[in-house]
Amino acid sequence: MQLDEELDEADALAIGRRIRRLRAEHGMTLEALAAQVGRAPSQLSMIENGRREPRLSMLRTIAKALGTTMDALLQAEPLDERAELEIGVERALRGARLQALGISPFRIPKSTPDDVLRTILRLSGEIDRLHDERAATPEQARRANVELRRLMRTQDNHFPELERAAHELLRAVGHPGGPLTQRATSDIASHLGFTIHHVPDLPQTTRSVLDLRNGRLYLSDRHRGDPRSAVLQALTARVLGHAEPTDYAAFLRQRVEQNYLAGALLMPERHAVEVLQDAKKRKAISIEDLRDTYSVSYETAAHRFTNLATRHLGIRVHFLKVHESGTITKAYENDDVNFPADPLGAIEGQMCCRRWTSRVVFTEEDRFNPYYQYTDTGNGTYWCTARVEHSAQGAHSVSVGVRFEDTKWFVGRDTPHRGLSRHAVEVCCRRPPEQLEQTWRDGAWPHVSTPRTLLATLPTGAFPGVDTTEVYEFLERNAPVA
Repeated sequence: MQLDEELDEADALAIGRRIRRLRAEHGMTLEALAAQVGRAPSQLSMIENGRREPRLSMLRTIAKALGTTMDALLQAEPLDERAELEIGVERALRGARLQALGISPFRIPKSTPDDVLRTILRLSGEIDRLHDERAATPEQARRANVELRRLMRTQDNHFPELERAAHELLRAVGHPGGPLTQRATSDIASHLGFTIHHVPDLPQTTRSVLDLRNGRLYLSDRHRGDPRSAVLQALTARVLGHAEPTDYAAFLRQRVEQNYLAGALLMPERHAVEVLQDAKKRKAISIEDLRDTYSVSYETAAHRFTNLATRHLGIRVHFLKVHESGTITKAYENDDVNFPADPLGAIEGQMCCRRWTSRVVFTEEDRFNPYYQYTDTGNGTYWCTARVEHSAQGAHSVSVGVRFEDTKWFVGRDTPHRGLSRHAVEVCCRRPPEQLEQTWRDGAWPHVSTPRTLLATLPTGAFPGVDTTEVYEFLERNAPVA
């Protein structure tokens, strides 16, 4: 936010109360103050009630008329208890959760007892608590994934507004273009008002924690990945102005946007497009080369390629991340590849065909070089490049694929590896060969490792899977001493 733009709503409520209090202390009517600042009384009343966010130029004029300074109006000093109660209730009434229940904001008369205001705040807090604990069921999660993937497919997984946000932030820190350095990453954190702290006691359910009150970003001192990614993924929520998610779909959308923006910062669009267009001219597009050029993970390079391939190269593409168990954990396509899906259309959680590149790569002994394969499917022939990466959740394959006619632009198009998949037909790979089945059908009894989400709902809380009590205790423990 620029200094001459409007203040946010939370500031406006507190500032409005300070203006009203100072006006009353000066024995000045609303009409008299409005005349001095050249505004209608109704406009000034909206400012005092926090219903309009005043520009800083207007605050200067009001401060002068009240014989005070703008700093006094913007000070963080707490108001009296009654004013704090009124502000708390007004914020609750303007919040999305109460309004979703059909409770519209209303004026709080001076005659309203303090106990009534406290009761409203307690009820609002209880509504928030119950909302946070209302878990997303696996079905709701799958539906949210399906809707988000449809949006991504419609836009070719390219979001211009996020590209602009990345460009503006890089320009603000004076980044000249090209790969993002660790120093530039630190400059971004500083520009956004945060210092970086590595600690040994980061809550286990988190990747990072932002202390918004003290401008601190906490990361684990045991983090072994790309430090730039960890910092950027933590800060992107602030850049995008994300509020606490109100449901699982919002949480999922926010996470996708945050990861997208982090990738756009690490691999700026203008420079990355030039690199890819040059590679296309040479018929030498390579996810590995993209990874090495920007010193990012293979998965980050693969994701970023899907953002740029269709809009800037005219290449339709698909992406898969598959766990070593064969379960699909991430997927995207706009090239009509036939992903396995459940009746809702959800892909995550489905078993990937063992004939696809994403599964075959796990059988390869050579993990230094990428694995390439052509696969004939019911929807045509696709070429894929894949690599195995390791994480705390086990090994995953990450693959990028294109239709046969686009293979000519890629390194690895001369691979001899071929596969045949008819995963839509049960006999493809989900059903064993007849002779094998006859031999073992009555002689085997595997003990099923049941996925947790088949037995329970998804983790509760505004941020699914995060232990908020642990986070708050961590922040209290690590907050700077005043």
